[in-house]
Amino acid sequence: MASLTARHGWILWVPIVLCIGVEAVLLLADFGIVGPARLRQLIYDYGGFWPGLLRGWRSNYTAQPYAMFLTYGFLHAGLAHLVVNMITLWSLGRVVLERVGATGFALLYLGALIGGAAGFGLLAPDLRPMVGASGALFGLVGGILAWAYVDRYTHDEGLWPIGRAVLLLVALNLVLWWAMNGQLAWETHLGGFVAGWVVALLIDPRPRDA
Repeated sequence: MASLTARHGWILWVPIVLCIGVEAVLLLADFGIVGPARLRQLIYDYGGFWPGLLRGWRSNYTAQPYAMFLTYGFLHAGLAHLVVNMITLWSLGRVVLERVGATGFALLYLGALIGGAAGFGLLAPDLRPMVGASGALFGLVGGILAWAYVDRYTHDEGLWPIGRAVLLLVALNLVLWWAMNGQLAWETHLGGFVAGWVVALLIDPRPRDA
């Protein structure tokens, strides 16, 4: 029998192709090959997550305060940002697909995107915009760890590996926050992780056989 990843792997290409396609167009615009020179900023203005829109700012279009909870996740701050996130998405997405298939992956990914945006909107100390798929990626990690927690708890295998993974994620965020001079959107990572943990247990709360 074919694995879930083999049968439903197409769903993993949907966010990857969207993210790569958008960034490719923006890079071409940056080099003056297509569109206006300010296309990147224009797309950020319309598709990035702007906390100010939750606090009385005037939106560029009616649905923007709601649409930005999803659109921000398909924009990136440049090629390096995109490459790191897409490699991570490919790796984590295959694990999720193997557990819950295409529908489960889509629900977890979208739930984590929304949760990441909510975390940033609630916790960000200023009104700077936010873009990137990392909220969804941390949601995938949260989901994978939630399932691992249920499996290990059920089979009395010990929970230290789960705690260690969470501590490593905290340490990674601290290092990146320092390296990026405080510009890391850790609030998005936290919101995505929590949302991913919760959504994963709603999708598949049952332990797997040892």
